[in-house]
Amino acid sequence: MKTLNSYVGKIVDLEVSGKLFYTGFLVDVGDDIIVLNTGEKFLYLPFIHIHNIKLSKTEESEIEDSTASSAHIDTEADEVTYRKLLENARELFLEIYITENHTIHGYLINIMDDYFVFYSPVYHTMFISLDHLKYFTPYNPGLTPYSVGIEHFPVKPFNGSLAHNFEQQLKLLEGKFILLDLGQNPNKIGFFKKLECNTIQLTTANRETFHWNIRHIKTVHLP
Repeated sequence: MKTLNSYVGKIVDLEVSGKLFYTGFLVDVGDDIIVLNTGEKFLYLPFIHIHNIKLSKTEESEIEDSTASSAHIDTEADEVTYRKLLENARELFLEIYITENHTIHGYLINIMDDYFVFYSPVYHTMFISLDHLKYFTPYNPGLTPYSVGIEHFPVKPFNGSLAHNFEQQLKLLEGKFILLDLGQNPNKIGFFKKLECNTIQLTTANRETFHWNIRHIKTVHLP
């Protein structure tokens, strides 16, 4: 990371998993995460999803600072890690990006070994793999998504049991109707029969049974 540290304060171009491209000021570099100021928001990007970084030809004058709606998470220089930044973001509303050009808005409830529990006013309680989070960006305190009042975002702690890891947590959902990866694929909506050999056995409404590899499951939530 020493080379990247020399880029801090400079404008860089990033390519991120999902064919995402960002340009902005490199604010900070940790062992497993970087912080980018795009001029519109602060992006916190786990390094595992960054395909490449290069110094940009974009001029500073081309990036207009309008980050008033996005908060920067303060932390000590030697504590810039993915998990530490997530922990510090627990008091803030977040925009997170997981898959298919779709962002989710809400707040963190718990951070476990390899997944976190997220509450969204649209999807409600979600279990999200830490390995599949492409970026998160916090709203400034006092601002909320959807231009609605804070009363629409009641704090709803998860009252069920939480396992230490993602696979164990999925095991607790056996026998329930679930949606995988936001339910964008109809074959990922159905009745969760059982988990075995690292696969979710899911039966859809038309009685087809699919076996989904949990290593590729990004989000799980109940309808």
